[in-house]
Amino acid sequence: MAKKVVATLKKEGGRSVVKCIKMVKSPETGAYQFKETIIDKELTKEFFAKK
Repeated sequence: MAKKVVATLKKEGGRSVVKCIKMVKSPETGAYQFKETIIDKELTKEFFAKK
């Protein structure tokens, strides 16, 4: 499935989007979880700045 996502992200003429993966610590259990999202390139800094 990852190959399909990468293939769609690389299409020419489309919007420039990236897949961001962030590791977040759960406040209840203390375990780490991964947040994945596909967003515009311009919004990556905002995504990683949020907690």
